[in-house]
Amino acid sequence: MAVAGCTRCIKYMLFFFNFIFWLAGGVILGVALWLRHDNQTSSLLLLQFEGQQAPGTFYISVYILIAVGALMMLVGFLGCYGAIQESQCLLGTFFFFLVILFACEVAAAIWGFMNRDTISKELINFYDSAYIKAVDVSGTPSKDAAIKVLDAFHRTLDCCGKGDDTALFTQVVGTLCPQKTPQDFLKSQSCHIKLIDLFSEKLYLIGLAALVVAVIMIFEMIFTMILCCGIRNSPGVY
Repeated sequence: MAVAGCTRCIKYMLFFFNFIFWLAGGVILGVALWLRHDNQTSSLLLLQFEGQQAPGTFYISVYILIAVGALMMLVGFLGCYGAIQESQCLLGTFFFFLVILFACEVAAAIWGFMNRDTISKELINFYDSAYIKAVDVSGTPSKDAAIKVLDAFHRTLDCCGKGDDTALFTQVVGTLCPQKTPQDFLKSQSCHIKLIDLFSEKLYLIGLAALVVAVIMIFEMIFTMILCCGIRNSPGVY
């Protein structure tokens, strides 16, 4: 009976971790949906200029996070039910999906690490392309559209300019940043810096969530293997 008692303890520990896993999936899904519909990012990533949409690389990581959160809730429920029923079939299926989910998360983490600077750089380039048109004193046809794009950046991020603005920019700064005073045009108001800070903060949040989930997954796999071995060695349990 010592083995049965140990197996029962492992069963309830696995159920507990699966329940935490299920809750974590709900939290991650909620965070991902918040990131997808966040006013700051949405107002910038939905901008269009000269027929081009603002770069949406950031949304790739968000969509991955949404899929992971939804799958975690499904897998967590499967694990809870399998642990209570002491079913090797359910626990084996749970372990299979857990390994796949863990592999996907590792792949997403590698992708995110390799592209951690790409998101802000793409949006900075998009800002700069509108910036060049907006400060053009010759009055190009797309100047009004460029001013509207910059206005969206400036209002959303509470910034103005690139931080190394030329004398040409100071001539039109009243139009581009009507709510700013000359004393506000410091490097701290640079839209480049604000864009880097904005997406660094959100990517840090995604990375932290992935790390927490990875730790829970490791415990899940260990307890699942122990419980499966205990069930297989216990008499009268199928």
